[in-house]
Amino acid sequence: MITPAARIRHVGVAILTVTALAACAPGPLKAASAAGQTPASLAAPTTNAPVPAAGTCKLGSHNGQDLPDPHCTPGTINGQVTQATIGDTICKSGWTKTIRPPTSVTGKLKTQIDTAYGLPTSTTGELDHLVSLELGGAPSDPANLWVEPGKIPNPKDAVENKLHSAVCSGLVPLATAQKAIASNWTTAFDDAGLRVASGKVCLRDTPSRCVGSHRGDEDGN
Repeated sequence: MITPAARIRHVGVAILTVTALAACAPGPLKAASAAGQTPASLAAPTTNAPVPAAGTCKLGSHNGQDLPDPHCTPGTINGQVTQATIGDTICKSGWTKTIRPPTSVTGKLKTQIDTAYGLPTSTTGELDHLVSLELGGAPSDPANLWVEPGKIPNPKDAVENKLHSAVCSGLVPLATAQKAIASNWTTAFDDAGLRVASGKVCLRDTPSRCVGSHRGDEDGN
């Protein structure tokens, strides 16, 4: 027979055991901010981040191509776009035009982000969504915007279009493409497990699974 005192001792041990296990359990993954790192999943902002202060951001480069500062432009996503909704959003022709910010907004943002990156406001280049709208990027969040210097269209546009094709054809999940382009757009194909051959984008581990690339609704941005 278990006495009342024994029951109290037993319950006390159980509570201590559960508490100890909870203390050892891993916490939620935190967003990484160091260069070359991305969080387990990109953030969908409830409010837009502030534009960084003047001169606090710096362009990087890889393979001769410009990269945004990961501290200023880590990439954020549009909460409307999920794996379950791609058929009604990014994979639906013309959808990105419905969310593209007007020039009255993008013109002001370009000037502010030029200044944040220490660039002349006359810099020729594209106000670029790091995670493009056709991959479910946040439309007007400064944390997803940078000024990509150079001609328009640019090499990143072709990467965005091919990743869009890979997502909409089911070659790779949406989140895989988003994280790959946010981490480093110049290595996004490798990071997403893809390769490009004869103008098609294919799974690296299953080269026979390919899809032709097409130009996105939003001209790659």
